[in-house]
Amino acid sequence: MLDVAVIEEPAAAEASLDPIRRRILAALAEPGSAAALAARLGLARQKVNYHLKELERHGLVELAEERRKGNVTERVYRATAASYVISPAVLAAVSPDPARSPDQLSARWLLALGARLVQEVGTLLTGAARAQRRVASFGIDAEVRFASAADRTAFAEGLAEAVAGLVARYHDESAPDGRSHRVVVGLHQIPAAPTAPTAPTAPEDAEAPESAPDTSPDTDFAPDPGPGQENAR
Repeated sequence: MLDVAVIEEPAAAEASLDPIRRRILAALAEPGSAAALAARLGLARQKVNYHLKELERHGLVELAEERRKGNVTERVYRATAASYVISPAVLAAVSPDPARSPDQLSARWLLALGARLVQEVGTLLTGAARAQRRVASFGIDAEVRFASAADRTAFAEGLAEAVAGLVARYHDESAPDGRSHRVVVGLHQIPAAPTAPTAPTAPEDAEAPESAPDTSPDTDFAPDPGPGQENAR
C-alpha cells in the first residue's frame, strides 16, 4: 500500500468522491472482505460488492488475498493507498495556470502554484511507480509567528533574496546532461480552526454586539502593493 496515491483520471476521481465509496476506501486501510465491510458499515453485502468492483476497476482498491472457506472463496480487498490526492489534471481545461497572472502577493497565484505542484509531482509519482523507481524531491515545512506585518514583509524579502541567490549560483542553462527542477516557496497565514458555537443564535431582531472577534485573514502583507495585486497573505 502506498502512503499517497494521485488520482489523475476523471472517472477515478468521480468514483472516489461517492459517499459510500469514500467510506469503503477509509475502511480498507485494513484489508477486509465484502461481508466484513458490510457488517462494519451497516450496508447490504450486494451493495458493497458492487462498489468494490467499481473501486477495483479504477485502481483504488486491489485484491489482497483469497481465502478458501469450504466451497466458498472469500476475496479480501485493501485500498491501494492510505490517502489519495485528486490531481488538477482531472479538470485540465479549467485548472489554474500560474503563468496567467504571476503576482507574488496574490493568494490565488499561490494556489495556482500549489495546483501545479500537485499535478507535476503526481505525474512523476505515477511514472516512477510504473518504472519501480523513486522520485528525487525535497521539501521544507515550517511555521513562523511574526510579531508584526513589518517583520513578515522583511522575512519575505529576505527569503526571496536567498532563493534568487541560490538559483543564480546553481542554475546552469548550458549543462548538457542537466535536469530542470522547479523551486516553489510559499508563505501564508494558517487558518484558525473552527470553533463550535457556545451560545444559542440570537433572534433576528436582536441588536448586534458592539464588537466581535476579527476572524478575517491578516491582509497587510506589504505596504502599498500597487494596483492589481491581491494583498492576501
